Amino acid sequence: MSFFRRSVIASVATLFVLAACSQQEPPPPEGYLSVEAMREDLRALYGGLESGHFDLFANKTRAEYDAVYDATYASITDPMTPDEAQILFQTFAAFGDVAHARIDFPVSIWMEYVGEGGLAFPLYPRFSEGRFFIGEDYSGSDLVSEGDEIVAINGVSIADWLERVGRHLSADTDYLLETQLEFSWPVYLWLETGPVDTFELEVRRHGEGVIETVTLPALTRLDMQANQASAAADEESPLREARMLSDRVAYLKPGPFYNAEDPENLWNTDAYLTFVDEGFESFIEAGADALIVDVRNNPGGDAAFSDPIAAWFAGEPFRFASELYVRSSPEAEAANAARLDPDDTDSVNAIYAEKFAETPYGEVFEVEFPEVQPREEQQFEGNVYVLVDRHSYSNAVTFAAMVQDYGFGTIIGEETADLATTYGAMESFTLPNSGVSVGFPKAYIIRPNGDVTVRGVVPDIAIPAPIVLGEGDVVLDAALALVEGR
Repeated sequence: MSFFRRSVIASVATLFVLAACSQQEPPPPEGYLSVEAMREDLRALYGGLESGHFDLFANKTRAEYDAVYDATYASITDPMTPDEAQILFQTFAAFGDVAHARIDFPVSIWMEYVGEGGLAFPLYPRFSEGRFFIGEDYSGSDLVSEGDEIVAINGVSIADWLERVGRHLSADTDYLLETQLEFSWPVYLWLETGPVDTFELEVRRHGEGVIETVTLPALTRLDMQANQASAAADEESPLREARMLSDRVAYLKPGPFYNAEDPENLWNTDAYLTFVDEGFESFIEAGADALIVDVRNNPGGDAAFSDPIAAWFAGEPFRFASELYVRSSPEAEAANAARLDPDDTDSVNAIYAEKFAETPYGEVFEVEFPEVQPREEQQFEGNVYVLVDRHSYSNAVTFAAMVQDYGFGTIIGEETADLATTYGAMESFTLPNSGVSVGFPKAYIIRPNGDVTVRGVVPDIAIPAPIVLGEGDVVLDAALALVEGR
């Protein structure tokens, strides 16, 4: 039974039309989608994914997809709210295990729930090879502490919980799934259990020794905020930074590879490029002979933001991919046309538009982007280190892979969960009745060295990230010590 509030659904009325006896669905309650509208959206979802996705059946066979489609179709027997529909469709989109084929969770229902005093799980995980360690503790209880391992919740093993909550999330690997859940575990646990007052936990202290069973109360958001002083709270840090860490080592934190400061102009690079250029000029003036580019916790964005960084230290022309293939489809062409300026003739969108126009739907074309040239003027001549972690995503991973593959620098930190060769260049289409937005990858992007292994960027030098973050930035401290030692 869904935990969402549902209005009482009217009993099915039998209608007789023209002497033929047929049973029709009554009008749904206000704010609900009818069964037929839901099923129509499901058909549109499956059809749109099959049409637009570069390879919908890369990880699951058509027969497997058909079986899930049939089961989902059969499960739609009552009207649903748009939010309920979005959650149902989210699991279907996630079935293919491709991160860029996804439907986002309707966060508004979670915010409404906790805003009204709803109870939630007060712990956030830090996963390590499928093991759930407490990374952040907002319980205010002395029964658990950060670093403890949770073996089971309410009698269900963490492995089984990962399977249950994991069906909602699009992820190519278990590592990527677990990484996403580090920010959203309480939400998806609530989605599976509904509101509960307490949680019975099987706990192994700091990952060792005997397993103990404890009962932890679910808490409101206000309760957890009150307990935050005893938890590992994130310190506010600048979105972007360019400074010297020592007399020799410069530090560049470029922040998101999009214009986060002005959401109305997400891809405007003017202020960002000034920040990057002034940063490098200051590093050279200060006599820096090494640079750490920090793309940890970076959501990615566009190469127009990352390429100018590489141009400051690149030793040769470069591209972010060795090969990039795109599947032509009405969904991808329409999404590209929606953002194409009529006067635009030479941008990436214009290149795509020309290719779509000449390639029949369902066929694949290759896109060869021009090489990016190193700066002709002043360049940074010191050693470059790119610091990554499991929460480096999308273009941040592409940037790190490019630096590694061309030999422009050394990658340090933690292996990325997002992939270096990936189904990407995500577009979206909208379902006709629920209005749900469906993301899909139109392209297959192969990293510069041609390696198609399903894996993230593996650092040249590993710097393990701690389970418990604690105070300060121990990873950056370790990175600085490493660089100064070299």
